[in-house]
Amino acid sequence: MLRLEALRAFVEVADHGNIKDASERLYRTPSALSMTLKQIEERLGCALFETDRKSSLSEMGQFLYDQSVVLLRDYDRAMERIDAQSKARSGRLRIASVPSVATMLLPPFLQGFIALRPDLDIELVDTDSTDVRHLVETGQVDLGIAGLSADVPGLSGIPIFRDPLMLVCRQDNPLAAKAGLLDWPDLEGQAMIMNEAARGLYSAPVPHHGQKAHFSVRNVASLLAMVQAGMGITLLPSLATVNLPASLTVRALADPACMRTVGVYWREGKLLSPVTQLFKTEFIEAARAHAKALGIDVIV
Repeated sequence: MLRLEALRAFVEVADHGNIKDASERLYRTPSALSMTLKQIEERLGCALFETDRKSSLSEMGQFLYDQSVVLLRDYDRAMERIDAQSKARSGRLRIASVPSVATMLLPPFLQGFIALRPDLDIELVDTDSTDVRHLVETGQVDLGIAGLSADVPGLSGIPIFRDPLMLVCRQDNPLAAKAGLLDWPDLEGQAMIMNEAARGLYSAPVPHHGQKAHFSVRNVASLLAMVQAGMGITLLPSLATVNLPASLTVRALADPACMRTVGVYWREGKLLSPVTQLFKTEFIEAARAHAKALGIDVIV
């Protein structure tokens, strides 16, 4: 076998046409370079240069040169890709996130994150917390950003922030004008449109309203469209209510249990890739800062 270092030395000598210049380029002594060329010739059983001056390649030398240039180029490119991936400059990152984070927190963070890593490919899935946890658990994504659940076997998580669930209704709904915080009895007679965030609440009245609901919608855009159409009211995390249509209004609830905790999930025991680990660390820090600026309770 001819070592890559030996082939690189041969190519440099062939490119420079002499050993002296090649040795300076490779930071090796001329005698060491001459010994390397001699070992290659002994291994192949033929001369690589027409003369001792190394200015003209033999037929075998030209063949070896052509093959070596391709081999070294592919090797160098492969090593560059390996180095980039090990230093989190490239690779592939798959993320699943709840819609509120995907629309409010991820875009400004990803803009800066990808700007420093143009060779990084990112796949983002926008879905509810239940599906996010499933995607992480089954290995379909590397990280999940969702509401933290009390018992999710096989997953590890770090909390980021806590935000209350707010009641969303049309501006012409009587609840929009009711004074003070709304309590569950105030919602009696209202058509509740359920979603995954509301189902995740541990407040006792939620199942009661959920059983009476005729609709359960997972997509936030569809959910808001139904509320706008006057089909009912719903509950959404405060982060998801930042940019609501003008026809809708948001009301706070008195029940302290109307709260969700958002965090980052990954598979328990899985060694994260360098880029995944870097994303997790930097996103948590950035998300906490952004949430704090929005007046949301940050968990440190």
